[in-house]
Amino acid sequence: MTEARRVVVGVDGSAGSRRALRRAAVEAIAHQATLVVVMAWGLFDQPGDGSFDPHYDAGRARDALQRIVDDEVTPSQPEAVLQAVNDLPARALLEAGRGAWMLVVGSRGLGGFQGLLLGSVSRQVVHHAQCPVLVVPEPRPG
Repeated sequence: MTEARRVVVGVDGSAGSRRALRRAAVEAIAHQATLVVVMAWGLFDQPGDGSFDPHYDAGRARDALQRIVDDEVTPSQPEAVLQAVNDLPARALLEAGRGAWMLVVGSRGLGGFQGLLLGSVSRQVVHHAQCPVLVVPEPRPG
């Protein structure tokens, strides 16, 4: 039996990950795939505005992920399978991406090299994924 196609995308609430989510939804439709949205979190690595919540847990991570998906994926797009994972982001994405049709991540520019360098999670995913990876770049100014 063949596993259903999956397009896996990593989100953390940043503008780059939201762009990646929107692009992953388009890819899921184009490839008739299930959209799997992964957010890695930890007590000291909480997605969001940078504030620390000592009570942050799997439930809060899942709620945050649901809000992001509700904001970015329209009802006409595929229903998303949500995975809030207590792990390091790259490791969580690589695990979720095993056997996937595609793994989608955002990119972030660094200083004067914006557009030339990938963020650390994107770089790790590109080098270690066992499926095709789509890195959604930051928009160019102007």
